[in-house]
Amino acid sequence: MKTRLNKTLQIMLLASGIIVLSIFISCNQDTKTPDHEPMKMETEQSNSTIVREGMIDLMMIDENKDGMVYQDPMDWNVISDEPGRCPLCKMELKEVTVKEAKENLLKHSYKVK
Repeated sequence: MKTRLNKTLQIMLLASGIIVLSIFISCNQDTKTPDHEPMKMETEQSNSTIVREGMIDLMMIDENKDGMVYQDPMDWNVISDEPGRCPLCKMELKEVTVKEAKENLLKHSYKVK
């Protein structure tokens, strides 16, 4: 009986030690990855020319005059005449008509020329 109790106690101590060790190792891992650099991303955002501010002139953005622009469906003021990604959220820009882009901007309280 005493031997069985000692063996159970040893197994429980060993299991507890493994759990504590694995928690320690997982908490000690380096969490810095290229995807998690918000300070760098903010600098890119402020330098971007497709993040529109103030009065937005869609006709000027539509440089090739085909009536189509690329707009971010999350950050409505990110508009370009070329396909690409949003510098703010990294989403793919969606091709829309100039009319649709204007409606999206007005619907989300942006000023449009």
